[in-house]
Amino acid sequence: MFFMVTGFMNYGQQTVRAARYIGQSFMITLSHANRLPVTIQYPYEKLITSERFRGRIHFEFDKCIACEVCVRVCPIDLPVVDWKLETNIRKKRLLNYSIDFGVCIFCGNCVEYCPTNCLSMTEEYELSTYDRHELNYNQIALGRLPMSVIDDYTIRTILNSPQLKFK
Repeated sequence: MFFMVTGFMNYGQQTVRAARYIGQSFMITLSHANRLPVTIQYPYEKLITSERFRGRIHFEFDKCIACEVCVRVCPIDLPVVDWKLETNIRKKRLLNYSIDFGVCIFCGNCVEYCPTNCLSMTEEYELSTYDRHELNYNQIALGRLPMSVIDDYTIRTILNSPQLKFK
């Protein structure tokens, strides 16, 4: 008889605990119901990226000294640096620099360890193409500065959206 009473008490406690958990989850659901949607109409509206966003790499050909530090610190040995040793001045002359963004993991090590700051991360994140060979950027494509999201007149940033008028 005693075991039956304790079994009913345990069953009652478990039922109350389950009802409490269901009530808590229902209150969380109701608290989210009155929030504004955060849907973005992507091609026409874009989010402004954060200050430390790691997008496409920008390369300045004139600053590079062909030291290959970027290749050594890259976890996948991605940047391809072609150089020629000028014997009369005993310096390396950079011939070609390229990065394949189809393979790049955007870790930022090459930018962080570059001694001459010829590499920098941009806010450009739209790198999709139909052919993956188009993602292999040479020094000319890497030197192109991206258009800022704020300066692009064809899109409307989220900060200027008429839907988000705060009271």
